[in-house]
Amino acid sequence: MLRKITSIDFQSNNNTSQCVLIRVDFNVPVENDLVSDDYRILKSLPTIQYCLDQGAKVVLMSHRGRPKGKADYSLSLMPAGEKLAQLLEMPIKFSHDCISENAIDVSRNLKSGEIHLLENLRFHKEEKAGDDEFAKELSKLGDIYVNDAFGTAHRAHASTAVLAKYFPKNKCYGLLLASEIKNIHKVLTDSEKPVTAIIGGAKVSSKITIIESILDKIDHLIIGGGMTFTFIKALGGNIGNSLVEDDKLKLAREILEKAKQQNKLRDDNFEGFSMK
Repeated sequence: MLRKITSIDFQSNNNTSQCVLIRVDFNVPVENDLVSDDYRILKSLPTIQYCLDQGAKVVLMSHRGRPKGKADYSLSLMPAGEKLAQLLEMPIKFSHDCISENAIDVSRNLKSGEIHLLENLRFHKEEKAGDDEFAKELSKLGDIYVNDAFGTAHRAHASTAVLAKYFPKNKCYGLLLASEIKNIHKVLTDSEKPVTAIIGGAKVSSKITIIESILDKIDHLIIGGGMTFTFIKALGGNIGNSLVEDDKLKLAREILEKAKQQNKLRDDNFEGFSMK
């Protein structure tokens, strides 16, 4: 079970600084090699600064874009590292791969208060595949594992779901993830009715667990993004060449049927469509 970051001892038994491996979300837009929106980097700063204040060494890992398991340096994390260095007003070490010998050596030789950013995790197809060996290699980069990437925490990827098992005692969630969990709990349990949830994204498969867990707790659910077309096709609509998960049509119909049974399906929004 993951613990709060504030419950972790950042000093080893011999009083040397621990190396903290943090899964952040630096999936930021870049224009002309410069980060054009640093919101996600800014949200990661409290956890990074907390670790630095504890005297830790910090190794950061993230994905950016969809390089499809191959190195695509137009999706490099170097611009994110440069922006982070600017925000923290300190140098950031950078490795051009995430599991190379160089990346491991740089991490092991960090001094207290230093930061090392790894290259895009998704340059390796094993990341999205949730590969165990890839997660094991990543585990060599730190003594403590911190998940602070709220936007990817639901995915069964190597750096999230799999990596944690290699830190049986020293794993926790960061300040951003703790804040988001608290906010979601508050909305779902203490908010004034009616409650409306808006869920977007490309794939139904990556959001199904969220949809199923909140459907009973909300009054309205608005679905946007690319996964909309899977639901439209499930209702018999024509989506042309739009993005769709054909293997999730049955699942989409089951969700729609459940929403209908709970009187949460607005039939007037699907004029001309029919459940089939």
